[in-house]
Amino acid sequence: MTVALLVSALAIWGAGAALDVVLGPRAPAARVVPYAAGLVGGALVLALGIGAVTGRSRVLDLGSSLGVGESSLRLDPLAGLFLTLVGGLACAISACLVSWCRPPGRITSRGSGAGYLMLLASVVVVLLANDAFSFLFGWEGLTGSFYVVSAVARRDGSEVRASWITLGLGKISGAALLIGFLILAGVAHSFELGAWSAVPGVPLAAAWWLLVAGFGAKVGLLPFQVWLPLGYPAAQGPIRAAMAGLAANVGFYGLWRFLGVLGRPPLALVVAVLVVGGITALVGIVFAATQSRLPRVVAYSSIENAGVILVGYGVALAGAATGRQDMVAVGLLAASLQVLAHAVAKSALFAGSAFFEAGEGTDELDELSGVGYRYRWSSACFSLGSLTLAGLPPTLGFVSEWYILESLMQEYRLHDLALRLAMATAGALVALTAGVAALCFIRLIGLTVLRRPADPARPDPGEAVLGRAGLAVLGSACLGLAAVAPLVVAYLAQGLRPLVPARVIDAARVSPWVLQPVYAGFAKFSPSWMYVTMPIVFAAVAAMALVASRGRLLRVRRVPAWRSASGGVAGPDRYSSFGYANILRHVLGNILGARREVVVVGSSDTERIHEPSVEVRTRVVEPVESFLYRPVRATFLWAARQARRLQSGRLDAYIAYMLVAVIVVIAVVAAHA
Repeated sequence: MTVALLVSALAIWGAGAALDVVLGPRAPAARVVPYAAGLVGGALVLALGIGAVTGRSRVLDLGSSLGVGESSLRLDPLAGLFLTLVGGLACAISACLVSWCRPPGRITSRGSGAGYLMLLASVVVVLLANDAFSFLFGWEGLTGSFYVVSAVARRDGSEVRASWITLGLGKISGAALLIGFLILAGVAHSFELGAWSAVPGVPLAAAWWLLVAGFGAKVGLLPFQVWLPLGYPAAQGPIRAAMAGLAANVGFYGLWRFLGVLGRPPLALVVAVLVVGGITALVGIVFAATQSRLPRVVAYSSIENAGVILVGYGVALAGAATGRQDMVAVGLLAASLQVLAHAVAKSALFAGSAFFEAGEGTDELDELSGVGYRYRWSSACFSLGSLTLAGLPPTLGFVSEWYILESLMQEYRLHDLALRLAMATAGALVALTAGVAALCFIRLIGLTVLRRPADPARPDPGEAVLGRAGLAVLGSACLGLAAVAPLVVAYLAQGLRPLVPARVIDAARVSPWVLQPVYAGFAKFSPSWMYVTMPIVFAAVAAMALVASRGRLLRVRRVPAWRSASGGVAGPDRYSSFGYANILRHVLGNILGARREVVVVGSSDTERIHEPSVEVRTRVVEPVESFLYRPVRATFLWAARQARRLQSGRLDAYIAYMLVAVIVVIAVVAAHA
């Protein structure tokens, strides 16, 4: 049954990709079929994942059928846990894509559907790989699919550049994994992942650093995060949701898998993961809060979520480095919940925004004002995803961030001072990140979704029945998974069995509906009970306010409009998303590298008095790109120009170079003879 589900899913995806390449988007049916294939294959993968979590581990021996030695696939609870997430999201995202791609003009070139299905298949191969070749084969396939979906449209030169940067960073991550795998395989004399657990000393430490860098580059760890705000917006429509909410999870899966394979990590790596993860989270959300284009806001938010997840993973690493299984459990549980919240919410944001971006023909925040009145389903899904990423109750984001902070508070249980300081630093950074995240996503909801539009006309939102079903699944998952959080924890405990016994993680459930951070006697809460108490509290407060105001609370009061920010102001004086984030540009100007300039753009005729019109322009500098990648690029181009001069030299000079080289080699050999 397992083999049949896997082969059927891959065959359906392969057939859909072939149809997309052959027919392209000319006919409406040809546009829809690849994404319908993604929906059917996703359902099969979902069934496969649930069976793996609840069943026994299995190894599928492929023999030498791939032509590179012995290969095999491993289906165990950890792979099943991520397959469940991938399959469920593939169903919802594919349903959204079926509706989104129907109108002509949205898919303009062949390859988008094939790239999307290639992405799904590559993710499944990575999750099931049991040897180095299979793992790297799926990893490179995923890198190639990222390039395809970000380059297939190529609407302008910036998207061409974005696709190449996406490919380049993907190749860097693959190179880091390849070198790490070769070190492990060379010492263990085996390409099977399970054989690497006995690698000792220096090779193990080197492999740990390389693997964390390789997987971190895929999820957006500093300083490899520069491709996310470029690559995600270059993809079309809900395919962005597949990149951010679905495919990025293979990076976290790799970190989880090799924690179980390699065992104890070096202490310096643990400190680096905790601190760099916290910095990544803060940098990501600060830049997200100051962007004016919606896809870049969501992309930078992915960097923030990656940092928060890696902080939780750092807690698990601290437990592994000190031999504390309980610390491994609390860190992995917190990080896994955050992976789930990020995957669902990010998919909801990208899938929901795809409909109203396509309908409005823009992705600028100020031009999307009032989309909640015109695109009801997609805006509701978008809003629930935003609340989840803001970490507000009663969403799953609140539950996961509560677990992250609770896990960081366990630092007093460790005796190593460096680990305790690193966890304390990461805790402070995550707390600050949570505050800025609320500011960022409240801006999206308040000024994009809830604001009344200047034009009350309601165009056709293009949300067909299947698309609405996908949006409903993603949006309701943000709330529903929080309501049944104890059941989610129980499922995670089963899926994380290869890394830590299920009974240790299951200790997080004090009772059927009350949770704690694994340790008894610590803070407890019931996310399920919030759905009962919060409406009661809100109703009680509203009733008290109504009684205290003697009914005046419901009276309509009319006052002169304030000329800067009130809801009654329209036109250029209206409060904008740029203005909302401007205070953050000033307060965190050192982190953002903000640059301001006052420019005279003309003259205005106000009450017959000619006055110069002044415009204040603020520019935010991306420090990693400006101070790391641009100098490296300039140095590389300078070296290339110097090397190019050798192509047009004289023949006698080349012969002289060769003679000098031969003399040097002979001298060196003679000296060591």
